[in-house]
Amino acid sequence: MTDTYLTYDELHTLLAGVLQAGGYNAAHAAAIAHTMSKAERDQCRSHGIYRLTGILKSRRAGQNHGAREPTIDNPPERAILKIDAHGEFSPLAFSRGAPLLAEKARRHGIAAMAINHCLHLSALWPEVETLAGLGVGALAMCPSSAYVAPSGGNAPLLGTNPLAFAWPNGDAPPYIYDFATSVVARGEIELHRLDGKPLPDGWGIDADGAPSRDPAAVLAGALLPFGGHKGSAISTMIEILAAVWIGDHLSSESSEADGGRGLAPRHGELIIAIDPTAFGAADHETHTRVLLDAIRDQGARLPSQRRYTARATAATQGIPISADNLAKLRCMEKGELDIELH
Repeated sequence: MTDTYLTYDELHTLLAGVLQAGGYNAAHAAAIAHTMSKAERDQCRSHGIYRLTGILKSRRAGQNHGAREPTIDNPPERAILKIDAHGEFSPLAFSRGAPLLAEKARRHGIAAMAINHCLHLSALWPEVETLAGLGVGALAMCPSSAYVAPSGGNAPLLGTNPLAFAWPNGDAPPYIYDFATSVVARGEIELHRLDGKPLPDGWGIDADGAPSRDPAAVLAGALLPFGGHKGSAISTMIEILAAVWIGDHLSSESSEADGGRGLAPRHGELIIAIDPTAFGAADHETHTRVLLDAIRDQGARLPSQRRYTARATAATQGIPISADNLAKLRCMEKGELDIELH
């Protein structure tokens, strides 16, 4: 079916309406809908409306309440900020904490924020991009559930464990990367399953530890880390920093708590914010442009370049949504919630 084009505000309003029909209060619905709308706007399908089914499933299963306000522990003398999400999805907690974290980074040079006891649904680039818009650099990371076998292993133990970084770039878009430490995000496996497409070689193994191109077999088995032992080591670092250090679930513990229900991962998130002028580098914007221009001069593509291109197109043409998905969303907004999107 052909695509329909919505403005960002139209899509956000629709998604927020579906979420409220599914039991989320206005604040949580708006925050979650912004995260998904940004992904659709930038053509990151694996983190867009496809995630809606799981978010509604978590609420129906009683995994979260849908209306709990995050609790913020913000000692002014420390460069540490802690937010308890009380089992809710993380976007509202992040939106509450981001301005406080940026202010701490400007005061102390570097600051860190832990979001504890949250459910997670999203890519991390919207979060680090938000902080770059507030004038600070940012690193964000989190575990997930045990979907990935360690390098040389044969069973899931690590999460997809994304790592994102953003750096302000003056009036130009910030430099941003965001990648799973698995070969690919788990959502991409799900999309291949929904679309009936085989996986490329090297993405995952089946439940017996054998290489497989069948999305269903890999979902029942394990993804593989990118770059072999290197990706596995970075993923383990994220488990240590964003689980052990902040006192929250390892990916394996998230899976154990889920008990095979297939609900959203329950864990924590670590975000580190950095003042670009902390070491006195007054020309950091110029220096950043020198580096990024040199990369582009070689014909190389910068991370997030495709997202920025898609975003510019969406600003003039709208955000493409398949007519099938749009019809499903309209039904969901009216309370018909048990529908699978893709």
